[in-house]
Amino acid sequence: MITLLHNPRCSKSRQALALLEERGVAVQVRRYLDDPLDGAELRALMARVTAEPRELVRTGEAEWKALGADRDDSEQVIEAIVAHPKILQRPIADDGQRAIIGRPPEDILALLD
Repeated sequence: MITLLHNPRCSKSRQALALLEERGVAVQVRRYLDDPLDGAELRALMARVTAEPRELVRTGEAEWKALGADRDDSEQVIEAIVAHPKILQRPIADDGQRAIIGRPPEDILALLD
């Protein structure tokens, strides 16, 4: 089972979901804007993600810019995402052992190997 941290308004997120569905993968969709991750979940995600914690942040969002946080500081990244779920990079596919940011969406297919 793959959990997809998903925003249906995001084209990359929709593409990632379609890629998984086309391959018949069991997908649990988590709309993280409606069901935000808490600090413990974000720490666990960071331990599994195949990218630097700094890559979990959408730095172009006004909320991130207003914080003036250090994206190289994992705790500041976690606090920022908990406070403003919108700044979480998307999509993220997570199989419980590894998590991959789908930028581009095809990157998540590595979880199927």
